[in-house]
Amino acid sequence: MPEGPEIRRAADEVEKAIIGLPVSEIWFAFPSLQHYKEVLTGACIKRVDTKGKAMLIRFDNGYNIYSHNQLYGKWYVRSSYNYPSTNRQLRLAIHNEKKSALLYSASDIEVLRDEEVSAHPFVSRVGPDILSEEVTADELLDRFYSKPFYRRKWASLLLDQSFIAGIGNYLRSEILFVAEINPAARPVDCTEEQLKKAAEATISLVKQSYETGGITNDVKLAERLKTKGQKRSEYRHWVFNREGEACRIDGTPILKVQAASRRLYYCPTCQK
Repeated sequence: MPEGPEIRRAADEVEKAIIGLPVSEIWFAFPSLQHYKEVLTGACIKRVDTKGKAMLIRFDNGYNIYSHNQLYGKWYVRSSYNYPSTNRQLRLAIHNEKKSALLYSASDIEVLRDEEVSAHPFVSRVGPDILSEEVTADELLDRFYSKPFYRRKWASLLLDQSFIAGIGNYLRSEILFVAEINPAARPVDCTEEQLKKAAEATISLVKQSYETGGITNDVKLAERLKTKGQKRSEYRHWVFNREGEACRIDGTPILKVQAASRRLYYCPTCQK
């Protein structure tokens, strides 16, 4: 599943293609949305927002298209009416005179009025989004100490979208490694220094992943490893997907465990 940085990068691409110009045609796969074609055709798109793994396309007539990629959704941006060759099923198409933004495979699509967005079941419960909101380390620290979260294990907590929006499996492993926190620990078990590191790592790694297209390893180290001929999958992360390989800090073999029904990677010495 794409995580917050991937959704924000997709939103940037969609926004660049369709912002400003009037919609010449819009197409929905789902019958329940067909009547919105007339409402949205001719309107202009103001911006494309993200809320974690969800996207909100904002129109200038008070309407919004909400979509969630879920496991298999994928956006394509092409020249107008130039459809890709794919076995995926088209779910939403937005066309203007120059570009088409095409959403395939996703099944969670809705049209909402401006006043309905905040009450949407996903939007209303999702936590702060580091890539679309001003979120500080102190604000995250307050969240770590708050009653709904401070006694829950980090391994499940970081996947809870009501905690922090947009964090998924690879970011979970990477944040805990950089913060030197064992996956079995809870915020209440951590030192103040660990919690500060976790807050700072959450913000910095989410932003770095967005800016670099998914690299959470030290950027300079990743560049050196790339120059030496390593594949992207080999230099991309600190620990994620590196079971049995040497920790980049102390050489200890990286371990893989199942946590919250998902694979998690950590260094047993750096994250005692």
